[in-house]
Amino acid sequence: MSRNDAPAQDRLLQVEGLDVHYGRRTHRTQVLWDTTFEVRRGESVGLIGETGSGKTTLARAIVGLVRPSAGRVVVDGKDVTAFTGRQWRALRRDGSVQYVFQDPLRSLDPELTIRATLREPLQLQRRLSADAIDERIAEQLELVRLEPELLDRYPSELSGGQRQRILLARALVTDPALLIMDEPVSALDAANRVLVLTLLNRLRDRGVSMLFISHDLGSVAGVTDRVLVLYRGELVETGSTADVVRRPRHPYARLLIGSAPTLTTGAVNRAERDELRRLLDGG
Repeated sequence: MSRNDAPAQDRLLQVEGLDVHYGRRTHRTQVLWDTTFEVRRGESVGLIGETGSGKTTLARAIVGLVRPSAGRVVVDGKDVTAFTGRQWRALRRDGSVQYVFQDPLRSLDPELTIRATLREPLQLQRRLSADAIDERIAEQLELVRLEPELLDRYPSELSGGQRQRILLARALVTDPALLIMDEPVSALDAANRVLVLTLLNRLRDRGVSMLFISHDLGSVAGVTDRVLVLYRGELVETGSTADVVRRPRHPYARLLIGSAPTLTTGAVNRAERDELRRLLDGG
């Protein structure tokens, strides 16, 4: 079965003909043009492009933080484009779509402990008992390989890599259908970048649907099934990750391929990578 022939129920996210403008009617700047793509259940999709290409605007439009000028967004069969504020609040409280922002320190409430941060989305859902919430939190900490001792600390007391993994744990604690990540490794050092990417690969193996936004094709390549290339607000190339990496067609995609770092080069040597993977696998 080809991707275009996929049953409708397999299409978790559909973005159709999306345009986004900023500014007033007399002076408007178009940021996205006729953007169309989908994310299927259990699929990991990378969205790559340079700074200013419209990647974050697209992500914010999907989760209702930016109103599109044209087109529509369908999430799990629901056309969310015309959702009211009340409907968006209900969808966010449900936790089926989670957005991991780029800056973990600014995304975490500095006055809440990590325990309170992870409890909050589950308490809003009002589905689990206090004991069940604590059990779910423990499971997510184990998944992201963080120690329970961190629960009583505040975000400022954690390293950048720990904060990024707490953001992932908070997003995953509601068991979302779709995980949207905006540059989740761009602010991390090499060792923490490899660690977080390895975690994302484990989520991919578990069938978590992801939209991974980055300017760095080297980071995206190892954890995605398909890649979308965004250039100046337009999707200029789409395809399987392997095909785009091996046979890029658009000149901008070729430029990205030629300049992309990989997980086998840079500041993390092979011994360090093997040790990180051993730790993540519980070895």
